[in-house]
Amino acid sequence: MPKQKQRLRVCVRMTTNMLTRARTLGALKAAGYQSKSIKDELRQNLLDKIRRRENVFPGIYGFDDTVIPDIERAILSRHNILLLGLRGQAKTRLARLLVHLLDEYIPIVAGSELNDDPLAPISRYARDLIAEHGDDTPIEWVHRDERYVEKLATPDVSIADLVGDVDPIKAANLRLPYSDERVIHFGLIPRAHRCLFVINELPDLQPRIQVALFNVLQEGDMQIRGFKLRLPLDLMFVFTANPEDYTNRGSIITPLKDRIESQITTHYPTSIEIGRRITEQEARIDTAQREAVRVPELLKDLIEEIAFAARDSEYVDKSSGVSARLTIAAYENLYSTAERRMLLNGDASTTARITDLWGVIPAIIGKVEMVYEGEQEGPHTVALRLIGQAIRRMFLQYFPNPAKLRRGQEKDPYGVIRAWFAGGNTVDLLHSQKDREFVQNLDRVAGLRKIVEGAKVPAADVPVFMELVLHGLAELEVLNKEFILNRWTFKDFLAGSGLGNLDDDPDVRDLLK
Repeated sequence: MPKQKQRLRVCVRMTTNMLTRARTLGALKAAGYQSKSIKDELRQNLLDKIRRRENVFPGIYGFDDTVIPDIERAILSRHNILLLGLRGQAKTRLARLLVHLLDEYIPIVAGSELNDDPLAPISRYARDLIAEHGDDTPIEWVHRDERYVEKLATPDVSIADLVGDVDPIKAANLRLPYSDERVIHFGLIPRAHRCLFVINELPDLQPRIQVALFNVLQEGDMQIRGFKLRLPLDLMFVFTANPEDYTNRGSIITPLKDRIESQITTHYPTSIEIGRRITEQEARIDTAQREAVRVPELLKDLIEEIAFAARDSEYVDKSSGVSARLTIAAYENLYSTAERRMLLNGDASTTARITDLWGVIPAIIGKVEMVYEGEQEGPHTVALRLIGQAIRRMFLQYFPNPAKLRRGQEKDPYGVIRAWFAGGNTVDLLHSQKDREFVQNLDRVAGLRKIVEGAKVPAADVPVFMELVLHGLAELEVLNKEFILNRWTFKDFLAGSGLGNLDDDPDVRDLLK
């Protein structure tokens, strides 16, 4: 079976090479070229990829059982597509990957601005050239990468931009009256004939401009100004839209939405694992950074947990969404924060820490839209809360919840740590400390290393899990935590109140455990 597939690919490659050698209309006919619509082209190439079990959308994760099957069904049905989803859900990337389902090359009439099919020309220029030269009409070959047209819909987009208009300069140069179709300056849509045409943020397009798309989607043609000609265009449309735009900026008018055959809803990653694959793929971390800075798996998970916490937060506008760009930017900042500390300390390498998460706050602030309560709290405070919620969730995945330990049934695993802090001890975790000093500081906390080693975590990650325990106990209000400038200070809630040595009293020692 693999040999048959290989022979098939060789045959296809040979046929393509024979066709692309054709430089005239006559040679193209002799090679047996047959025209087909772009939607048939996409359909046939998708069928071939599915039969060969090829990945149609490389680099797209989390959509295998949801979005991708819907897109494939739409292509097989020859549908135009509307991708509907919140920001940062890979809508544009999905659209751009559809280019790989196009034939590698297609022929056009040489010099045609509308990508005229030599066997089915639609422009006056191409028809006249073929009438004059017949089978000697020159042809050119266009690569599939040149058959992708993308337009960001903005309120200032005009009919002339998309459809076309009369060009007075062309009329003057050619000495033609305005009634001659040769004076038309074609817009983006006619120039995208036989191409994949993507309109991003469709609701931002003014309703009167959306009306101009009716005929192209339904009848497959387009009329320009008052000219009698109707161009039978062959396009595959992909639109993207954000549900928030329907109320905040604009809407997709109902007749247009009715003409878009398949509406497909995208979504955010549903698990930490999927989120990590996306983040690590998209983050711009060079080789030198990766070699110098070690990021424990725990921190990679924490970055993703911050995004999940933001999507659930009462302070964040859920209708706006939390883009995957938050985790990507945060991951890059985490590397840079650790790298900067390493350079300032004159070290050759370092390991990222939970305290380095203070360096990702700028990435969080710029990626979340807050509701009124969030604005009142302030963006910096909300970012710290999101980090705290992520730490709490991660802590409870590895260690028991101190609030749920039953007295008399289970020994408090945090008893030694509680007692150490209750004795008036504090620990400062400075972002700027060298790695060795940082670990020594953690080791000052009695019982901290023991509880982490009991969790059977990788030896290299023991220090970061020791940090996690301190932060986790603070989030669960067992310890008090303060963030001042570039340091986290952990202490007992009663420190400084004169009650810090209550553990010396045997009557209350059990209560501290």
